[in-house]
Amino acid sequence: MRFEIMRLDDVDGTAVDSTVVDAASVNRIVQQAAATGQRIYIRPADSSAL
Repeated sequence: MRFEIMRLDDVDGTAVDSTVVDAASVNRIVQQAAATGQRIYIRPADSSAL
């Protein structure tokens, strides 16, 4: 399964950029975001995001 991860703006919460990753990469990205205080939004990727 693949997931879209969006980095969110600290001020208004709008998506700044996004990437599509496999399930094995999600944990690493969440750990990095937590360590740096980044706000992220994760959702299953639809077929058009591949």
